[in-house]
Amino acid sequence: MAKATKKQALGRGLSALLKDPENDINSAEDKNADKVVGNIVELDINSIEVNPFQPRTNFNEETLRELASSIRELGVIQPITVRKLAFNNYQLVSGERRFRASKLIGLETIPAYIRIANDQESLEMALVENIQRQDLDAIEIALSYQRLIDEINLTQEEMSERVGKKRSTIANYLRLLKLDPIIQTGIRDGFISMGHGRAIVNIDDQVDQLEIYEKIITNKLSVRATEQLVKNLNTETPVKPETSVLEIPKHIKKGIREFSEYFGHKIDVKVAKNGSGKITIPFHSEEDFNRIKKLVQRETK
Repeated sequence: MAKATKKQALGRGLSALLKDPENDINSAEDKNADKVVGNIVELDINSIEVNPFQPRTNFNEETLRELASSIRELGVIQPITVRKLAFNNYQLVSGERRFRASKLIGLETIPAYIRIANDQESLEMALVENIQRQDLDAIEIALSYQRLIDEINLTQEEMSERVGKKRSTIANYLRLLKLDPIIQTGIRDGFISMGHGRAIVNIDDQVDQLEIYEKIITNKLSVRATEQLVKNLNTETPVKPETSVLEIPKHIKKGIREFSEYFGHKIDVKVAKNGSGKITIPFHSEEDFNRIKKLVQRETK
């Protein structure tokens, strides 16, 4: 937690530096450019414009709201990337879903990596150097590898040569980014190890991933025990679905969305044929439970 606070403080300090017109940074050769390249900067969200050449134009509203709920609870885990257009004016390079979800919940700032003119080589050097550090967690390393792929267009073979790691090692780190954001945070905060994460990532469904994650935390499972748990789950005989599925009424679907937005979680609702039903509100920690409890108490007063 202290490390995250330190990074946020650094990001805010760099943000103030970029707002100083007398020290405007436009290229890798400018003064203080080395402080920006490869670091996370907290940018005003209104100073960023979307890329007009973004090939993706359709964003699923429901998944965007789910991402917004995750960001409200956990923050933006993976910073966006922008390029500098002018003083305090940036254009989105990657991370539009995170950008849109952050705006949806009213965030004023967002963590970002800034690309500036002539900084391609400097960025690559900074990322490779960053990977070599000893104090990085597995998710930070995975994100650095992913940036080398997305922004420098390196293949895994080329990265293997640059950082002196086997290609299989790089692939194992990158697979961790398929984990649910809550589990990624658990690795970053030291609740579980990379070994646990490598076992969980073999489960495709993120709901099942979270169930395994909660069992690891609750029962303090070892990596070997986790691997066995995942193996058992993947070899279970699938339950035969019922021949008739009850359609959830439209007014309840609307209510589910409103509940999910209010509580910051995806709410589960089950409806019986007679019209009765059950609402389930998940929580992920004692602090999260107390937060939900206060929301409920507020509505009953």
